[in-house]
Amino acid sequence: MQLRRKKIEAVSVAPSAPQKTWQEILVEESYLTADALAKVEADAKLTNADPIDALFSSGIITKDLFGQAIAEHYGVPYADLNSHPPTKEEVLRIPEEFARRDRRVIFRDTPTEMVIATDRPQIEMTDDFRSHFPGKTVNLAYTLPEDLEAAFAHYRKALDTRFAKIVAEKKGKVAPEVVDEIMLDAVTFRASDIHFEPREKDVLIRFRVDGLLEEAGRLSKELYENVLNRIKVQAHLRTDEHYSAQDGAIRYHLASQVVDVRVSVVPLVDGEKIVMRLLSEYMRGYQLTDLGLSPALQRQLTASAEKPFGMILVIGPTGSGKTTTLYAAVKFLNRPDVNISTIEDPVEYKIMGVNHIQVNLQTNLTFSKGLRSIVRQDPDIILVGEVRDQETAEIAVNAALTGHMLLTTFHANDAASAIPRLVDMGVEPFLLSSTVELIVAQRLARKTCETCRYGTEMSQAQLAEKYPDAAKYFPGATVTLYQGKGCSACANSGYKGRIGVFEFIQATPELRDLVMRRPSARDVMASAVASGTRPMFLDGVDKVLNGVITIDELLRVVAPPEAN
Repeated sequence: MQLRRKKIEAVSVAPSAPQKTWQEILVEESYLTADALAKVEADAKLTNADPIDALFSSGIITKDLFGQAIAEHYGVPYADLNSHPPTKEEVLRIPEEFARRDRRVIFRDTPTEMVIATDRPQIEMTDDFRSHFPGKTVNLAYTLPEDLEAAFAHYRKALDTRFAKIVAEKKGKVAPEVVDEIMLDAVTFRASDIHFEPREKDVLIRFRVDGLLEEAGRLSKELYENVLNRIKVQAHLRTDEHYSAQDGAIRYHLASQVVDVRVSVVPLVDGEKIVMRLLSEYMRGYQLTDLGLSPALQRQLTASAEKPFGMILVIGPTGSGKTTTLYAAVKFLNRPDVNISTIEDPVEYKIMGVNHIQVNLQTNLTFSKGLRSIVRQDPDIILVGEVRDQETAEIAVNAALTGHMLLTTFHANDAASAIPRLVDMGVEPFLLSSTVELIVAQRLARKTCETCRYGTEMSQAQLAEKYPDAAKYFPGATVTLYQGKGCSACANSGYKGRIGVFEFIQATPELRDLVMRRPSARDVMASAVASGTRPMFLDGVDKVLNGVITIDELLRVVAPPEAN
């Protein structure tokens, strides 16, 4: 499905000046060498990706540096609307007609000056636009198109209102526009999932934002039937099947990014439920430094990953960021002189230079059969999306034992539980003892909004009264705890984005000996702590003290050690 896509194709300093592409600007301003640009464009062509998406994914330049380069070319300041978003009141001070026509929004307002952010600073301001700010000097600054679109979201009325308007104005098919509106809102509000939940009289639409579901709107049952068929067609699913689960995929092109969408349809008592998982293109650029790992844990992970063979297990529940961690590790290991292959269900993100295999039960391509084939493909590094059964576990362990670095995920409550679970699954302890290099357990916590974050000092007595199970893990007579006040940047939630909370168990000689004796999870954890492992809760405490997450958010995702 093709939605409205705004991207920088070319820019000009004046109407009479020849247009220059962003590629020419970056090279002329020395933000990028011609050779580096050529490689980015070649990689983009190879993977059928947009060149600007490939540029950001390569890590050569950030979006902010890109914006600064374009701003320098225009001879105006750079307005970072992502870090300093305008409030709803500031956005609405410019009538929507003028804002969208000239693509402008207020960035800074002082008694004497008004700074207007736009992605078209070469277009001169009209008198009718200046008339909105009498007595002030009005200057322009450059901002990225996607950040401008995010600010324009304040003009967007509630989904239900827009649905009613679409139905009233359109005499023909309305489902395409309804789906477009929902998708645009989901991306604007950084939703990871869209839920369409049929009920007796209507259909509830909910977005999962930073891990929590919130209502976005409602559809009538009649309109939902058309929306359901529209999504099924786009995802290449059967429209005449209403009693079986179906899975598919859609690729949306939005303002400045591509969003791959996984679609799942299952029959409920009141109709067919749709869940759409949004896989944003920016995730391709995720590095190990973006995960929330402390420097010590990052060094531990890279040291284990660089070993010639062995196994790294990433543990956590569904939605805890396991795949993101593995992909970041694969990107770190991805070099021209190594062969990396993956077997996944589904393949969530494609990494340049990596061989991705999609599990396909219809053709009997299972994790175990795919993994057997990968081993015969001369790999150096293997990523297995998930160890789900004894056969896959045994093949994975044997692959790690025979000269391959194997990365995989596994469902367990914590890092210490992974070893007993694999032994119970039928994997021989002596094989685990020889292959496991590192076990990583993780959870995702919502980050405190940096724009509206503030600190409150609490004494130990106050802390013990409010958080009796956690107080003793916070040293000092007083502790400063941070939280978000709520602002336009975080949709008044006080949270923006998510970050990992981690627990690492390194395979030491002592632990390898212990594994041979079929230990319990408690025995594994005791040995790991004696060797320097810090429980996940303590990693979260560090993030609380640094203002990255709140203590309430930590307690929501991780229990103190004694409470486990």
